[in-house]
Amino acid sequence: MNDLPLSQRLSHTGFRRYFANTSWLMAERVVHMGVAVLVGIYVARYLGPERFGILSYATSFVGLFSAISMLGLDSIVVRELVKDETRRDELLGTAFWLKLGGALLVLLQLTVVLQVIGNTAQENLLIFIIAAGLLFQSVKVIDLYFQSKVNSRYVVQAQLTQVAISSAAKLTLVAIQAPLLWFALVAMADSAVLSLGLIVNYLRQHQSLKRWQFRLETAKALLRDSWPLILVGIATSFNLKVDQVMLKKMLDAEAVGNYAAAVSLSEAWYFVPMAITTSVFPAIIKAKQVSEELYYQRLQRLCDLMIWLSVAIALPVTFLSGWIVTLLYGPKFTSAGMVLTIHIWAGVFVFLQNASKRWFVTENIQKIMNYNLVLGVIINIILNYILIPKFGIVSAAYSTLISYGIAFHFGNLFYKQTRKLYFMQIRAMLFISLFNNNRFGRK
Repeated sequence: MNDLPLSQRLSHTGFRRYFANTSWLMAERVVHMGVAVLVGIYVARYLGPERFGILSYATSFVGLFSAISMLGLDSIVVRELVKDETRRDELLGTAFWLKLGGALLVLLQLTVVLQVIGNTAQENLLIFIIAAGLLFQSVKVIDLYFQSKVNSRYVVQAQLTQVAISSAAKLTLVAIQAPLLWFALVAMADSAVLSLGLIVNYLRQHQSLKRWQFRLETAKALLRDSWPLILVGIATSFNLKVDQVMLKKMLDAEAVGNYAAAVSLSEAWYFVPMAITTSVFPAIIKAKQVSEELYYQRLQRLCDLMIWLSVAIALPVTFLSGWIVTLLYGPKFTSAGMVLTIHIWAGVFVFLQNASKRWFVTENIQKIMNYNLVLGVIINIILNYILIPKFGIVSAAYSTLISYGIAFHFGNLFYKQTRKLYFMQIRAMLFISLFNNNRFGRK
């Protein structure tokens, strides 16, 4: 297919299949992003910086532990389903029980940690309520099945239903001036609603949950492959959430509220690389089975696309950040403007990471990705510890930008196995393919 003219490739059945799947994912994420941001702004305006900061702190604190409940299984299960669909019920059943056990482990850990962390009783209650939603996320293994089939339409339907119900609930809470506790309850209920929607659509495909089975040998095999990704998930969660936790402990809830407002606008775009890479992951795996040349051509194009999209987002936001924050959140959140100017550029490395982490899985060298992420977390924490007391919330944005750059890009230079990926990322960042007539694979 790679040697065919562009017009023929666009009409190819495989292309149409992946394009349709990506379109569904992108459409859902665009709607989700738009609704979530608008409703989030409405909620933030109602709560104000301090109470919004407390809610954001509780959500971020749970986020530090949430990766444990996922057990790094998602990419591994999709890979195995693509290889052998006859093992569907065994893989989904085993992954479900593993994820449920992971969620229970998180709740147990929080029960211990919250006794010594020094939070208020209100903060601990909010954290535990939000964390309870992790129990329902074990059902999201159904999403992995649809990913392997390159058919995310049914997942999108469930997600849009969840967004609609959640948004309506939050708007109602603002209208009746509900206390902060109720917003945490809605966050927990979100996972339950999404799980129910996934189950309904799975059953509509004439599948059965009763056929799911847990196999100890399969569990061992999945965990053997996924344990590096567990650490990767933990490190990624820390990189995403540790800033807000440290701001709360070193400054106050109002600082967290302003920082969270900026981050919510910056991270709202992270759905773009997730939607694209989730859809093309099976194609990248199959390309490796055809030839190394095709495999790396597709990976380079993915890296190129990630850079183009991330820069196209970051540039206008950089110059308009102050106006955007004031317009959306109001004058109480003016400190968020400078944070957004800096934090939006972290998206460049996040976009690249979403493309490259699939490469790490395919090459089975997840441990190197883990090393880079751990290094990034350490640098992030150290920079936050040193800079936050001196320079406030802006320093947390710089810490994030630097740590993401090291974890998702510069760290790849230090290992022989990843140096090729590093230079592919450099090619993407220098926009070399814009001037390369071979970018569509023509010799």
